[in-house]
Amino acid sequence: MGNTPQPPPLEINHLSLRAAQAPIAACLIKEFANALGWSKALELAAAAIRTDAFAAGRRMAEQGADNTLQGLARLVREVWSKEDAMQVTFLEETERSLAFDVTRCGYAELYRTLGILELGYCLSCSRDEPFVQGFNPRIRLARTQTIMQGAPFCDFRFEAASSPDDP
Repeated sequence: MGNTPQPPPLEINHLSLRAAQAPIAACLIKEFANALGWSKALELAAAAIRTDAFAAGRRMAEQGADNTLQGLARLVREVWSKEDAMQVTFLEETERSLAFDVTRCGYAELYRTLGILELGYCLSCSRDEPFVQGFNPRIRLARTQTIMQGAPFCDFRFEAASSPDDP
């Protein structure tokens, strides 16, 4: 049995992963809401999702991903936007700053199609900041609006501290 070849890891794009996760997550959140109330259920779901996102960012960094802003820009292009999941306009890419706008969000479209747009921010957008903190704690995200919450675009602005002691 020890010599049985293992199948290659399943390759699935990020949007398809969220499509697979969303129905069960929505079902759980709605049942928790029946027992605990909507705001408490969302609060608990968001906390669990942020914990998972932080761990995912940390795993990615520990597996040798380039955890600089340039590496983050590559993730945006090659993972989060893969197969037209998002349309992104990059505004600035430097060693200390990464700024881009998401002008079309397939994730919001997915949740709208599934009839759970009200959970979209919790299921996807709330992952962004903790993911980045796990990926590189010296990078900070400032975002004032999201398509998921009804804005015309998402404004992602990342800044990297110049040294570990820099706030």
